[in-house]
Amino acid sequence: MSAGSQPAGHRPPPNDPLTAKVGPVVERVDKFWNRVTEGMRVDQLWRQFQTDARSSYRLYSKEVDSERIEGVSKGKHFLSVAGQFFWAILEKLSPPRRVLLLIALVLVFIPDGDAAWRASGGENASFSLHTHLFAGLLMFALLVLEVGDRVVMKRDLQIAKEIQTWLLPASPPSVPGLEIAFATRPANTVAGDYYDVFPRASLAPGEQKWVFAMADVAGKSIPAALLMATIQASLKTLAVGPASLPELVSRMNKYACGNSQNGRRFTTAFLAEYEPATRTLTYVNAGHNAPVLRRQSGSLEKLDKGGIPLGILEAAPYDSGSVVLHTGDWLAVFTDGVVEAENNLTEEYGESRLLFVVHSGAEFGPDQLLQSIMTDLDRFVAGAPQHDDVTCMLVKAI
Repeated sequence: MSAGSQPAGHRPPPNDPLTAKVGPVVERVDKFWNRVTEGMRVDQLWRQFQTDARSSYRLYSKEVDSERIEGVSKGKHFLSVAGQFFWAILEKLSPPRRVLLLIALVLVFIPDGDAAWRASGGENASFSLHTHLFAGLLMFALLVLEVGDRVVMKRDLQIAKEIQTWLLPASPPSVPGLEIAFATRPANTVAGDYYDVFPRASLAPGEQKWVFAMADVAGKSIPAALLMATIQASLKTLAVGPASLPELVSRMNKYACGNSQNGRRFTTAFLAEYEPATRTLTYVNAGHNAPVLRRQSGSLEKLDKGGIPLGILEAAPYDSGSVVLHTGDWLAVFTDGVVEAENNLTEEYGESRLLFVVHSGAEFGPDQLLQSIMTDLDRFVAGAPQHDDVTCMLVKAI
């Protein structure tokens, strides 16, 4: 090695003048970048951008008719679709902000230049017209206004999320003869899915029954979350009385019909009552995805007896079913957000894949098996945006 050469990976000494100048600058740039990205890698940023772009496209494309009419040229069709997209975006803004955006767009297409006029004294006056700069400033002002609204909304949604967290159980209760695990993932900040396990006093002295509940309100976000809260309140209130399970569901249905906007905000629900003394599970399925009971032998039973979703028909009848849980049996209760979760190819996760994971992990505990299901679901969707809340409850008889 020659005297002037340096080994690979050699760093200049700390007192090197170049290091002393560049080091603080690099550190400030790195600190700024981490603050902007919140520590996310470039690939993570790109995936998040793709998710946001798809979500925005779905929002605006709902108001766009992209089907080309026979006889219309591709050029005219493209201009028509572009115009519909433009109006779909513009109409999401308030009228003053629409005007602000239109002025900015007009200024974008006006070239920068000099303007002159003759003053009253006969002298010529001139000034530079930086239209692109003004357009950028107007766009920035519009961005500031929209971000302000988003921050306020995000704060309100966070409060709603905290309230919703109080309504849902943080951990499963201890039920004699059973092990329970549940998990939920909202498609948005707040969810329209509801799940619960709580004790219900029996008419017979000394007996105890447990209510298992899962419900899925049609729709997402704030409207669905508000209706979910009313479903939870009505169930907790009505469960105090001595009504049988079908009567309880009928009363909940009457209550839901008064808050469902003529059936547009219906709710699918699975309600069950478990009696530890006899290990009997009595249930009513109100239009919900049929829970699957996997026997220790590997055979499957679907719990589908009941009736239509809550909130559609006030006089709807509800039947009940009954099963006895034996040691080693598994009960999987889930919302349609699990089996209808889609990947980037719009393929659904499906019930068969869910049951395969349950079969494969039948020797696990509920927490471990639930984690396997969620991991497999994440692997399947591979970061694709989801359109529905995901909720799953697993019950193992021991």
